[in-house]
Amino acid sequence: MAEPLQQREIDELSADADRFIAELDEESYLHFAGHKETYDLSPIYERHERLTQLDTALGLGASVDGDRRRRELWRFACEGYLGNFVREEAERVAELEATLTTTVDDEEIPYRMLRPRLMNEDDRGVRERTEAARNELTEEHLNALELQAAQVVQRETQRLGAPSYAELYRNFGFGLDDLAEQCRRLLAETEGLWEETGDRFFRSRVGLGLGDVARWDVGRAWRGVAWDSAFPADRMLPALEGTLADLGIELRAQQNVELDLEERPSKDPRAFCSPIEVPGRVVLVLKPQGGPNDWRALFHEAGHTEHFAHTNASLSPEERRLGDNAVTEGWAMLLEYLTTDPVWLERRLDFPRPHEFAAEGAVQLLWVVRRYCAKLLYELEFHAAEDPTALRPRYVELLGDATKVKPAASDYLGDIDGGFYASAYLRAWAFEAQLRAYLRERFGNAWFSQREAGSLLRELWAEGQKPTADELLADVTGEKLELAAVGDRIREALAAV
Repeated sequence: MAEPLQQREIDELSADADRFIAELDEESYLHFAGHKETYDLSPIYERHERLTQLDTALGLGASVDGDRRRRELWRFACEGYLGNFVREEAERVAELEATLTTTVDDEEIPYRMLRPRLMNEDDRGVRERTEAARNELTEEHLNALELQAAQVVQRETQRLGAPSYAELYRNFGFGLDDLAEQCRRLLAETEGLWEETGDRFFRSRVGLGLGDVARWDVGRAWRGVAWDSAFPADRMLPALEGTLADLGIELRAQQNVELDLEERPSKDPRAFCSPIEVPGRVVLVLKPQGGPNDWRALFHEAGHTEHFAHTNASLSPEERRLGDNAVTEGWAMLLEYLTTDPVWLERRLDFPRPHEFAAEGAVQLLWVVRRYCAKLLYELEFHAAEDPTALRPRYVELLGDATKVKPAASDYLGDIDGGFYASAYLRAWAFEAQLRAYLRERFGNAWFSQREAGSLLRELWAEGQKPTADELLADVTGEKLELAAVGDRIREALAAV
């Protein structure tokens, strides 16, 4: 039985965790923004060795005693302990993703550009061959590393005192079982709605019904080529700046926010946020491509950026950097879904047929929420299985049932979010839906144009990750966080057409 740590030791570990996360985030920024091909995690882990030791994790676990900050630090130490064992696999996977290429129809394509290629390619045969090439690279180069990492995590979790990875997170306070039950209900209650609206969506976007769509068609449908002219690349950043200005935020005047706009060959094409110092240095990285999907990604990451940039610097590292990730994902989604809001579209872009586009966005939201419901159910089974490879067909079954599109079996390892992050996304969708309804009721349908709404957001952003999404929502609206609210949000958008 581990002995509780002294308060002095806990304070030292908290300060060290702050530096550890900052270094990890900076390394992630440098690699994925294309500044360097390698992804060098090992030196960072070595500099913060004590945070990743078993005795530290066990000692923090014995010190929790109902204190949330200690529990968050305990979770971080456990994740660091597990991450230390698989850092080499993570480095190698990232490096392979950055350097692997494949040839499709005599054209050499980098691995990270295969998914964008699937979105942008109009020829269905080329899409199918591109997807086949992606699966082949995944199977040949990545899955052995992913499997090795999964087996190591399974083994080392037991040394942390939990019989399984899922049980470890239940010990951290994750309400996985209640959320899983909400997922089952949402899947059942929206089954017919998805079959009807999903079929109509895919027919309008790629000319195929839900029964005929293959996975290599989905990205193309998501791309929304017909709407490209309304979402040009050169208007992305001005639209974001204008939206934030309406809320009382001058993006380029924020001294703690950096915009990385430079072109680099290995730069990830999708926008992302690196909160290297919270709130001192937050980097928003973008490589504007244009199109509705790219706009959604930018606004999502801008939501993270503003949340972290407005976090109160006096909060503890646990309250600034750790905590409930459904909070920051909820803020990201609140800005992201402006790009499918009819009132915002008319105000910011003079948009044609905004309600039609909003309805299509609601169908896409229904797809992704149903998919994540199935992902959480799959991950709970995966982390309880003795042999991870036995879950390969279960992945295809669960996600195929939810989306009605057969997924690639080769993704059964890579499509797992560490730390049950899928649960954070699911709860964030509920948080966003309920908070958005409150903002509309209080400030009107154009709430995003009101300085008072911006003041409220800044006040809430300042709380960082101190409250959970449940607590934040209850404090602002008096409501309980419910996944069913996402279904209500979707039905409202569909009914407006």
